[in-house]
Amino acid sequence: MLTHPQFDPVAIHLGSFGIHWYGLMYLLGFVTFIWLGRMRLRTLNRPGWDEKFLDDLLFYGVLGVVLGGRLGEVLFYNPGYYFSHPLKIFAVWEGGMSFHGGFLGVLAAMALFARGRKIRWLALMDFIAPLVPPGLAFGRLGNFINGELWGRPTDVPWGMIFPHVDSTPRHPSQLYEFALEGVALFALLWLYSRKPRPVGAVSGLFLIGYGSFRFIGEFTRNPDSGIFGVMTFGISMGQWLSLPMVIAGVLLMFLSMRRAA
Repeated sequence: MLTHPQFDPVAIHLGSFGIHWYGLMYLLGFVTFIWLGRMRLRTLNRPGWDEKFLDDLLFYGVLGVVLGGRLGEVLFYNPGYYFSHPLKIFAVWEGGMSFHGGFLGVLAAMALFARGRKIRWLALMDFIAPLVPPGLAFGRLGNFINGELWGRPTDVPWGMIFPHVDSTPRHPSQLYEFALEGVALFALLWLYSRKPRPVGAVSGLFLIGYGSFRFIGEFTRNPDSGIFGVMTFGISMGQWLSLPMVIAGVLLMFLSMRRAA
């Protein structure tokens, strides 16, 4: 059996100030977004879609991710704790960001961006979809470093003990999600988007891919704390939130293919 390394959540100590690993992971995700975005811009060659366009897009995206992700964590998973400790809502460096909340935040931010630039919202979402999984991968690494979102008990040889939780070997579910939501989803979307696709198809594949990978990964992840950590019909909150994504993705791909036919 393995034992979690119990990393110091602060990567760099600067006197009384510290830079947390979780924050560095988000920074790496945003830097990767810019790097990959510039590569995609060169292949698309659309008027007005340049590096300034990408920088502005990232600004809107960061707002959507941070505000939506934090609000999602507060409202979807642990409202009782945060309403009792309201100042903790702002302590994003301690972890606790909901993907589904961040996803909704990005959708809203991109709608505002598309409206201001007078471009098609779905075309914009197709552009950014392949750029998102690396950020998800870095986020899962941050979860692992923080020793949070640990897995369910297991007897597999690579089961990991999280000493701050208990002495029970558990699935290192953060690493499973890193591989599925980060690496596998990125490869799938990047390869699929290399050729011209009907508007909405890439976004549809993202919804199907993420929703499916998250649904699978949740079987090894310990249910989240709070009132929404309760299993309903044997399905976790993360799985319930992922099901509509898969359904919406299938419909979106079907409609996009149908319009293009």
